[in-house]
Amino acid sequence: MSIEEAYNRWATQYDTNKNRTRDLEAVALRATLGSINFERCLEIGCGTGKNTEWLVRRALHVTAVDLSEQMLERAKKKVSSNKAEFILADITQSWSFATQPYDLVSFSLVLEHIADLNHTFKQTAAVLNHGGHVYIGELHPFKQYSGTKARFDTEEGRQEVECYTHHTSDFVQAARRNGLRLVDVNEYFDDNDRAGLPRILTLLLQKV
Repeated sequence: MSIEEAYNRWATQYDTNKNRTRDLEAVALRATLGSINFERCLEIGCGTGKNTEWLVRRALHVTAVDLSEQMLERAKKKVSSNKAEFILADITQSWSFATQPYDLVSFSLVLEHIADLNHTFKQTAAVLNHGGHVYIGELHPFKQYSGTKARFDTEEGRQEVECYTHHTSDFVQAARRNGLRLVDVNEYFDDNDRAGLPRILTLLLQKV
């Protein structure tokens, strides 16, 4: 099952199923970007709009992109704002959907599904204003090492979405190669229990 097909199938239950990764990443994004000013945001992997709702309250315009048509349909119903533009696109291809410079590019639970980080960061840097920020919120590599990955249950059984393991240094080095410097890094834990494995890794980058 392709990543696109998996998320199209997942869309019907994505907002209602118990999903600690989804919920904690939403907390992480708000905490990371709460003090960052941005007028134009490119949201990569908007899904059903869980973060788009918050971003449109902070920005003058949000370009919300996703690979899944079914996820986008739900996001459009959830976010009724003329400041949001929803686009169906594959970010592994050329970013022709990015027609303006942005102050912020955000990735929420996306890069685990992308094999080539260098291409993604190259495209990101090309559409980002100087001084602009990049937010990355991902399932923590430690969780991946232990076997956790994006998955959901259907009548046919558990479906696992194709994922790639990227180490923290992979993100940082790919960013640096494309003129993006690390500003902040953080980890988020289930129930804030720092004795266990962190669930979410966040990175804040800036174009230099």
